[in-house]
Amino acid sequence: MAIHPARRSSFPIPLLILLITACVRSSGGGVEDASPRRGEGGFSEPDVGVTWSAPGVDGGGGVAGTDGGGAAPALDAGPWSPSPACLTQASTLAAALTPAQRYGQMTQVDSDGLTVSQASSAYLGAVLSGGNSFPPSGNSASDWVSLVSSYLGVAQSFNPHIGMLYGSDAVHGNNHTQGATIFPHNIGLGATRDAGLVEQVERTTALEILAVGINWAFAPTLAAAQDIRWGRTYESFSESPDLAGELGAAAVLGLQNGRLGSSQSVLACAKHYAGDGATDGGVNAGNVTLDEATFRQLAIAPYVPAIAAGVGSIMVSYSSYQGQQMAGSQEWLTGVLKGELGFNGFLVSDWNAVNLLPGSYSDQVKTAINAGLDMVMISQTNGAPSAADFASTLETLVSSGAVSNDRIMDAVGRILSVKCEMGLLASDTTIDPALTAALGSSDHRAIARQAVRESLVLLKNDGLLPLASKPSRVHVTGSGADSLAKQCGGWTVAWQGLGTDGSSTDTTTGTTVLGAIKSRFAGTSTSVTSSSDGSGAAGADYAVVVVGEPPYAETQGDSTNPTLSDDDFAAIAKVKAAGVPFAVVLFSGRPLILTTSGGVSALDEANAFVAAWLPGTEGEGIVDVLFGDDKPTGQLSFTWPATLSQLPIHYGDGQTPLFPFGFGLSYP
Repeated sequence: MAIHPARRSSFPIPLLILLITACVRSSGGGVEDASPRRGEGGFSEPDVGVTWSAPGVDGGGGVAGTDGGGAAPALDAGPWSPSPACLTQASTLAAALTPAQRYGQMTQVDSDGLTVSQASSAYLGAVLSGGNSFPPSGNSASDWVSLVSSYLGVAQSFNPHIGMLYGSDAVHGNNHTQGATIFPHNIGLGATRDAGLVEQVERTTALEILAVGINWAFAPTLAAAQDIRWGRTYESFSESPDLAGELGAAAVLGLQNGRLGSSQSVLACAKHYAGDGATDGGVNAGNVTLDEATFRQLAIAPYVPAIAAGVGSIMVSYSSYQGQQMAGSQEWLTGVLKGELGFNGFLVSDWNAVNLLPGSYSDQVKTAINAGLDMVMISQTNGAPSAADFASTLETLVSSGAVSNDRIMDAVGRILSVKCEMGLLASDTTIDPALTAALGSSDHRAIARQAVRESLVLLKNDGLLPLASKPSRVHVTGSGADSLAKQCGGWTVAWQGLGTDGSSTDTTTGTTVLGAIKSRFAGTSTSVTSSSDGSGAAGADYAVVVVGEPPYAETQGDSTNPTLSDDDFAAIAKVKAAGVPFAVVLFSGRPLILTTSGGVSALDEANAFVAAWLPGTEGEGIVDVLFGDDKPTGQLSFTWPATLSQLPIHYGDGQTPLFPFGFGLSYP
């Protein structure tokens, strides 16, 4: 894909620091230099070395590169704003709507707790399908087209026309649809240091969600994760806020095809503002107790380049800062994000997040809307308040003056101005059969395969890699060798990953490491044998041992002991005992402790060790590097701890890691 000339240079880090410093100073805080300290341990920002090179692969479906929407936002031009024409149209339309229609625009409901008639009667501005909200008929592309189309059609009956947004957590591709291309999770993309490739990955993701009618991606995650015990670490590009911000901006440009309104663009949603990756102990939806200057550097800074790139929506975090939940913080939502940072899009809550605020439901709605939330995400399941409850509550609050009409008009105006930029006030999203046919295409998978190759980080190599090209027998073993579930991780078809929510989530189209190696040697004299537990390696020329974490997402992934499992240690020990040279490939959503409680190191046992993160469906990319078709180029975007006692560990904190931030070997 051609990179737009205005985006070929990376976001200038000095400018980012100046912008953040200006924001802090304007609020009465103060960043003394570009490297504020984290408490007594300290924090300094490493050189992240991002590039904007990308392979020229057509995205499929008749699109490559940026088109149709004019020049992309310049990343040094300050905050993006909707066009004057769209601001005027949105303001005029908001004034013409009835109160019920305005409240509907401020509401998003999950498809699992919704009917088409309810969406119509509530004048909904948006629908979503959450992690386990599947079409009742299954998870194929046609199933999703049928479901999404039924809600997109609702907007056609609205008078005046106000369009419909349909959202999904497309965090590594159209990851809810079977047969879609599943890309590496962000932790792997962070290791590539290739912003152009990240843009291309998200450009392709946009095409694949548009293939089923989804026009709003709840991505990218901009958290600079500070503690690998957090279950969403793999959704983070890096512990470095500069790298997270740089690649996050690239992701926004890819999803929005340069800018909202471009041909075949979708609305990006940066998340989760702010502090989700910096909570104490890495607890999901927990509390952040950092001092303000450090909080701004770690949690606020990554949003600056995304806002400059034109991100149209931002999702507010479940997490709290100094005990105050973000969804109820007027200081951080309105004062900082909309005020200091100049964000001109709209804010949406996380799933049922308003219900977690203190007080009665009326208190919760009043606090959230007055804080600056523009749209509220509602499940309508398991006794949660409904869209009708929200509308009636908001009507009462407005009538009493507890929520001002100006605040309502601001929220609706923001939503409608974004819809205007997307073209949704003029016409509805239509599903292009050519895009549906290109879902999971070879062109799209080629981009994913390239991303896999670039994401791999070679941690050790005593000369075994690249593997000999003509062995008599190669043995492939380990819990991840033939497991797409481990290879793809969470947010793959089902919320918690493949096979975690009924038969319709069991699998998707992809190639495991075992499958890729078998394909490589098909029709040759080389024998490929396999097992799942490390057995059977004796007599092989060499072995490939694939191990790693089971899939997980969000709180279910929080862990006080992020260590390689006993079964995986045992599999490695079996291969070691067999006396054959072997390479370990590790699937994980974070760096793992690689030493047993007895002091045995999986790293020391192996001849070569590759961190493959959660690479997605294209296992051939791993095999390309193992056999030397491509050299490993990935660099750690997280510091790798040697022991649990070091957690949390970061670049520049004075601890001695197993591997430092930026580490990565290659071949001669």
